[in-house]
Formats: sequence, C-alpha cells, structure tokens
Amino acid sequence: MSGLVVAGVDGSASGLAAVEVAAREARLRGAGLRVVHAFIWPATHVPLGTSPLGPPEGGIRNMVERLLAEAVERARAVAPEVDVSHAVVTGEPLTVLEAQSRSAELVVIGSRGMGGFVGLLVGSTAAHLAAHGRCPVLVVREQPAADGPIVLGADGSAAGERAVDFAFAESALRKAPLLALHAWTTWNAPMPAPQDASAPYANPPGALADEEERLLHEALAGHREKYPDVVVEHQVVHGRTREALIEASRSAQLMVVGARGRGGFTGLLLGSVSQALLHHAHCPVAVVRGKE
Repeated sequence: MSGLVVAGVDGSASGLAAVEVAAREARLRGAGLRVVHAFIWPATHVPLGTSPLGPPEGGIRNMVERLLAEAVERARAVAPEVDVSHAVVTGEPLTVLEAQSRSAELVVIGSRGMGGFVGLLVGSTAAHLAAHGRCPVLVVREQPAADGPIVLGADGSAAGERAVDFAFAESALRKAPLLALHAWTTWNAPMPAPQDASAPYANPPGALADEEERLLHEALAGHREKYPDVVVEHQVVHGRTREALIEASRSAQLMVVGARGRGGFTGLLLGSVSQALLHHAHCPVAVVRGKE
C-alpha cells in the first residue's frame, strides 16, 4: 500500500462525483488524496494567459485553477480529515493517469468526461485506464446503494485472484457484506472428467453445476481466514455473466471484477464482461488487473 488515492478530474460533473468517491475511499484507507488534472495545452497551442480583450479571470490557466479548486473543495467537504493535494500534469489523460497509477493504491475516475459523445455511456479514458492502470481503477457511474453489499464477479481464473482480494479488503474497510457471484453456462463451463472413462459423456446430471460451485469455493479459499469479519454470501447462477452482474449491481454499493476472466482472448487487456459493466452497471465498478 502506498497510502495514496488518485482522482482524475477534468471539470465535468462525472469528474467531480469521482472526487467525492475518491475522498471517501481515502478516508476509509487512512490515505492521502491527490487530485490530478491532465493538461493538454501544448497540443492546442492556445495562449495560457488571459486575452487583452477578455476579463482578467479568463484564460486556460485560470480555468484549470478554478476547476481544481472546486474539486479540492468538494473532497475536503466530504472528508475534511483527509490530506488533499492537487497537481496539473502536462499530457494526455490516459498517459498521465496510467503514470499516476504506478504510485497509487487506487485511481478513481468518472465514467464520462468533458466532450463525451451523446449516448456514449463510458468515456474512452475510463475504459482504457481500466485496461492499462497499474493499480485497481474505480470508475464512478450511478449513485450506489449506501447499505448494499460489495459484489464480486468471480470466475475462478488466475487473472481474477487480485480482484477477489480487493473485494474482501473493500468489504472489510466498509464493514459491508460480500456477495461472491459466479455465473456460468454450458458453453463456458469446463467439462469435468467423466466418472467412467469408458463412457464418452458419462457425466451425471448436475455435474457441471457441482463443478461451478467447487470453482467458486476454490476462488475464495484462504480469504475467509484473512478477513474473518467479512460476511460472505455465495451465489452461483446458471446464466450469462454480464446480465447476472448488471442485475446484481442494482442493489450494490460497489462492483468488483478482474480486467480479464476465464476464456479471454490472448492480448485482450479488458474483457467483455468488464467492458459491459463499465457501460451498464448501476453502481461504481472497480476493475482489478491480474499479475503481469
């Protein structure tokens, strides 16, 4: 743990909502909060200062200072005990925030920023940072259910191990129950070995369901001992993963998923389930990348 939460802001309402969530996360962790704005002025070639014909409070520099001041004020109002700093970093937002994630334990960002296309549910920066961030990335969408559970999308993959640990840690920090949800279909479930090798399809009825139950229990193994105070509910659903997790997000205060799960294509940094949740979940979504 670095003791630092980073919030990316751009002056949008989504960015300000992310700052408030980031302040709460920093308070839970006893961490500092750094509010960061990625400044792309060199690419725009617009004068930094005020125009001779404009008001004294005009100009890009003053605009950036105002949006940062508002973001810092929001953070301090939510969590006055948190040490809040701010920085303007020259560069493209994804590059800047990916670099910031290297020294942070959590990066928080709004689902959409300034200049988002009408109808686009999640911005390109949020989607790309979830795939490239060096620490867990929390994308703030709709207001969460304050007393809802932490929902973990668990698939038993090695890539999802860090997401499991993050979900347990969040539940412990928030003193919230954890719902570990695993969804499967006959198309994505690994076929268990037949009990009778002489029979080509000698798996008894219910064998696939039993295998998926076992897979979920194995994915959570060891975490109960590490977090003994966390109340855990297991839920295995026969159905499509995306739909099951989106439905579960309606009553959740946080959704936690790995960046890629079982059966992901090689080279694909952000899986289809994670992308679907960034677009459609009804609560904030934390995407946790696996080990490099």
